[in-house]
Amino acid sequence: MTTVPDVSAASITPVVVRLKLSLLRNGLRQSGGRRAAYIVSVVVALLVAALQLLGLIALRGNAHAAAVSLPLVAVLALGWAVMPLFFPSGDETLDPTRLVMLPLRPQPLVRALLVASLVGVGPLFTLCLLTGSVISVAYGATAWVTAVVGVVLALLVCVALARAVAAANIRLLSSRKGRDLAVLSGLVVAVGAQLVNFGAQRLGSSGGLSALDPAADVLRWVPPASAIGAVDSASEGSYGSAVVQLALCGAALAGLLALWSRHLTRLMTSPDGSTLQAAEPAARERGSSGLGRLLPAGRTGTVMERSLRYVWRDPKTKAAWVTSLAIGLIVPVFNALQGTGSAYFACFAAGMLGIQMYNQFGQDTSAFWIVAMTISSTRDAYVELRGRALALLLITLPYATLVSVLTTALLGAWRQLPEVLGLSFALLGAMLATGAWSSARFPYSIPQEGYKNVAPGQAGLAWIAIFGGMVSAALLSAPVIALTIWLNVSADGDRWSWLLLPLGALYGALITLLGLRLAAPRTARRLPEILAAVSKG
Repeated sequence: MTTVPDVSAASITPVVVRLKLSLLRNGLRQSGGRRAAYIVSVVVALLVAALQLLGLIALRGNAHAAAVSLPLVAVLALGWAVMPLFFPSGDETLDPTRLVMLPLRPQPLVRALLVASLVGVGPLFTLCLLTGSVISVAYGATAWVTAVVGVVLALLVCVALARAVAAANIRLLSSRKGRDLAVLSGLVVAVGAQLVNFGAQRLGSSGGLSALDPAADVLRWVPPASAIGAVDSASEGSYGSAVVQLALCGAALAGLLALWSRHLTRLMTSPDGSTLQAAEPAARERGSSGLGRLLPAGRTGTVMERSLRYVWRDPKTKAAWVTSLAIGLIVPVFNALQGTGSAYFACFAAGMLGIQMYNQFGQDTSAFWIVAMTISSTRDAYVELRGRALALLLITLPYATLVSVLTTALLGAWRQLPEVLGLSFALLGAMLATGAWSSARFPYSIPQEGYKNVAPGQAGLAWIAIFGGMVSAALLSAPVIALTIWLNVSADGDRWSWLLLPLGALYGALITLLGLRLAAPRTARRLPEILAAVSKG
């Protein structure tokens, strides 16, 4: 009987490293544009790393150097954790399922992949920041010895963290739908920019870097920032604390490697969906979902359920909704936390979600022909538009109310809550009305693949539909806005300001119904044109 020889880590590691280099080299050979983009990204990354390194070295001798270095390393580790989820195709060796047919054991493979992971721009960028961090806090021979160990441990923790996260989610990341979820990286950038802006303003208003001291006191015990905390402790003569902090980082590394190995074992020994019988799920009788039983009967409920399923399942639609939900909350709440906002900023939430009513048929893409086959009259078009608007309201009304209450609570402006809610409901109604009309008049296609949200040649339609509709919605909301201004400048306005809530809600409902009524006949007449527009590209 022939046995498969055990392959040691010493023989695997050079092969995997050469594989990583070959994949990189062959990828760059595909096109000159790809080579240029890679070179530019490398130059920019190294330039940023060099500037960060010089900035951290300049902090040496500052009393709050550790307060900057520790949060920086923690944010760096967070970046390593989330980047594989948004850019799964950035490194082909992140997918261990490509190696499942080879006679490899998990433990040697983990060590080999860990070494191969150290090859690249990302590890070099991280090494520069870690080096600058320890330089800013290291004083004395013991601290420098601790710094060498700490930098190695912190770097390995970052890399192992990325690998463990990628291995745990590789079934999702290697699928088409999982790759489409990378569209959500725009949300991370938007939210991250707001957090950085908020943090910078808080630092400026609180008197400098001392505001980071409380966070640094916690992070010095959290790996991999604890490795930098160990260097700072050794510089201060707290050798016991330094040993404990290094031990925490080492324990985190061991735990991540064990987790990574466990997921590798599961991936290389358990069957995936392609090898399992699909008959059983297909044979199960599919009844109406729990959500469907709560919605109205007939076409209205069907349209609502379909729209809500798009929000939950379609990557492009989900990305648009999640981004609107996040930004609609961040802008008013962050301004309220800074003490510079206004309660009326809460209307931003209704405005962000109202945009989702625009280009309703474009969200269906080429599948809109199925919907078009069911529309044979103005009544059918009206019920279709009404169902889509009700699905949007099912999310938007409670969300706008929540943001309004939270914003006024943070500002202590409870008296303005009825005004804010009235304005939000009136604005939402105006956007639903103009969105329904704009969907029929200026439809455009949304490509399913890639990051583009408008098909080539239709950018003008998108600008007209969205910005023209927003301007029209603002004009339609003018009566409620004027009434709000009049009550605020009137001597007896405080007594009657509560009326803005029912008046705004009633006005929003009426303007929505009017918009749907006007858009329905246009939709019924222009079905062929709408189908051609949304199917393009």
